[in-house]
Amino acid sequence: MKFLSAFYRRKIALAGLLIIGVLVVSALLAPYLATFDPQEMNTVDKLRSPDGTYYFGTDNFGRDIFSRVVFGARTSLTGSAGVILFSLSIGVLIGVSSGYFRRIEPYLMRLIDVLMAFPPLLLALVLVSILGRGMGNVIIAVGATYLTRTTRIVYGLTLKLREEPYIEAAIASGVKQKWIILKHILPNMMSPLIVQATFTFAFSLLDMAALDFLGLGIPPSIPSWGNMLSEGRMYLTRAPWLLIFPGACIVLTVLSFNLVGDVLRDRLDPHFRRDIEGV
Repeated sequence: MKFLSAFYRRKIALAGLLIIGVLVVSALLAPYLATFDPQEMNTVDKLRSPDGTYYFGTDNFGRDIFSRVVFGARTSLTGSAGVILFSLSIGVLIGVSSGYFRRIEPYLMRLIDVLMAFPPLLLALVLVSILGRGMGNVIIAVGATYLTRTTRIVYGLTLKLREEPYIEAAIASGVKQKWIILKHILPNMMSPLIVQATFTFAFSLLDMAALDFLGLGIPPSIPSWGNMLSEGRMYLTRAPWLLIFPGACIVLTVLSFNLVGDVLRDRLDPHFRRDIEGV
């Protein structure tokens, strides 16, 4: 209840949380909510406007937009979740190692500085061009752009926590370094990482949609919101619903995660807020 009370005080954030819940449920129940096979083509009904049969209309191949939006939610949310797992796992490993073991800090953090010198979308474009298309490769490409930010946050927090009296007491007591990291350092940075994960989720979804729109992301055969925007851009004036519905889903998802992230930052992370902003 204490967790939800923070959302009750900010109604717009509560609305964002509800939208996220609806999207997650829709993604999980996509096969049951979809009214048609998202890949099924019906040239007779191509570019049909929304009605009682096709809730969101159809595309230029006669495929049901509602079904593709629902399955696209599964693809887009899964991809963003993969980016979070990749960026957090690698970022935490590099950040903690650099902050705690100072001998390797110059090498690892200079590598992160080199990656941060590239604009995020440009770096993702280069990596996906090298790795090729596919969900896994796109997750790696986009995740690489966000692990730099995560690494810097974890590195700064590790430096701060390493000087805390209870860490020094553990070192003086002869506690092994791995247990200090696992039992004292990592648990005390969970709140900032949760906050960072919400913002990473939102912006990685935008980047993955951008790659799909440019034709460098997930193959067109897989329904995703970015692919739907890419396919529908040629019919903007004739069939605007091809862009309106997937575009609205992207906007609502990103906005909702940002609103929830703001509440989580204020609720879970008041102590480290200035540390994160300064990294």
